[in-house]
Amino acid sequence: MGKIIIAIDGFAATGKSSQAKRLAAALGYTYIDTGAMYRAITLFALRQQSEGSIDPVVLTKSLKNITITFQSKGSEQYTFLNDENVTEAIRSTQVTERVSNIAKIPEVRSFLVAQQKALGVKKGIVMDGRDIGTVVFPEAECKFFMTATPEVRAQRRHLEQLEKGIKEDFGEVLESIKLRDHLDSTRTVSPLTKADDAIEIDVSSLSIDEVYKKMWSQIQTKT
Repeated sequence: MGKIIIAIDGFAATGKSSQAKRLAAALGYTYIDTGAMYRAITLFALRQQSEGSIDPVVLTKSLKNITITFQSKGSEQYTFLNDENVTEAIRSTQVTERVSNIAKIPEVRSFLVAQQKALGVKKGIVMDGRDIGTVVFPEAECKFFMTATPEVRAQRRHLEQLEKGIKEDFGEVLESIKLRDHLDSTRTVSPLTKADDAIEIDVSSLSIDEVYKKMWSQIQTKT
């Protein structure tokens, strides 16, 4: 059979990107990190506003000046904003705290959804995000929705931050996760929701390999 589109949606810190990268590498597909795209625009917006308050109107008018690209080197993927490598910068706490608010701006979503759809024209992609299976590729042949308890996800995010030298209290990470859940699930434009035909995977008590095997098994029935 020909190549397919694999859509992976779900809550923050459920391992969507890690699994998407691994699946893409195994299949010889292209991995698209839509979260990085929204983070890149958030970083652009933060830099644009001198006092830190983001003006949606100003940002919307500036979208035409934004180019987001990806480059892969081995197993690593790098995000570029107007030819600048912002892979690390877009993971800052400042960006994390504001990305949900930027993502709910209709013009921003339209701008990025159009780009994401274009990337899937020839199929053979694995794309993860919040609305891939519901808005970007409702026709995707294989859809997953990943979830876990807030505590489990906060613990994973906390460990990731410590490994990167980011020292933040676990309680603060947990509250940030819960806030992100609320913002993602209640926004008017493209809220985080499970597609009717998506396979839900609760990763709370599963290892990374166990999650991968579940996803791989399902994909094999579609290819």
